[in-house]
Amino acid sequence: MQQAHILIVEDELALQKLVVTVLNKEGFTNIHTASNAEEALQINEQFQLDCIILDVMLPGRSGFEIAPLLRLKTEAPILFVTARTTDLDKLTGFALGGDDYMTKPFNPLELAARVKVQLKRHLSYKQAIHHAQGGRDSVSKQQVSISETTNYRSSSLTPQSNTNRGIYDFGRFQIDEQAGELMVGGESVDCPAMVFQLLLYLCKHPNRIFSKGELYEQVWGLDAVKDDNTVMVHIHRIRERIEEKPSEPTYLVTVRGMGYKLLSRPKRKEV
Repeated sequence: MQQAHILIVEDELALQKLVVTVLNKEGFTNIHTASNAEEALQINEQFQLDCIILDVMLPGRSGFEIAPLLRLKTEAPILFVTARTTDLDKLTGFALGGDDYMTKPFNPLELAARVKVQLKRHLSYKQAIHHAQGGRDSVSKQQVSISETTNYRSSSLTPQSNTNRGIYDFGRFQIDEQAGELMVGGESVDCPAMVFQLLLYLCKHPNRIFSKGELYEQVWGLDAVKDDNTVMVHIHRIRERIEEKPSEPTYLVTVRGMGYKLLSRPKRKEV
């Protein structure tokens, strides 16, 4: 993890230096810095980044403006750091591809802890995909190619039936833990790392109610810095991918006053 490439995009040089110092003390050595959008985009082209700490209020183009451009080149988690504290700002950040959001002033040690959590998830995700792709070279297509061997709209498998292979089948969609792949209706669907991890956790615990705090602790791994908005946005992203009509979910449902539950069988729509 300490060899990960981290990009810090911050125009306040004193704060930029402080973050670099804290990360250095945590053992990170491949740290890149940028003071504006253009420098950040250039570094993103030059290196395979593993984590991006992105200030929102930059000179010229803002962090919100360049986040989608960074996403074109990298799947690295993006942590927004900004003085903008409204819920709308946070939701905007997540909608633009952010994975976490911290408001200034902040504790640099907390930032380092969040970076470690994001890196752990991201690197594990990359490793799983690497192993899965390597395995595909040595086994038959019949064993590996989920899209060629399974009809996801009519599958009769239960979510638990292939857990020994890390595959969870819910009929309309199927998630393959080892391959890091989400299939919906027989087609592979793009899924950012943390969206994938949250959905995977829910798939491993179907029909169980989780509060936002519980999901944040289990998936993001930080019990002391819960952020309900983070969970809400990622739930929305999951629904956009797996639900036929995200505004009326039949799989990932809200249990009012309690949290969320992923159903092993879709909820019947009211007539």
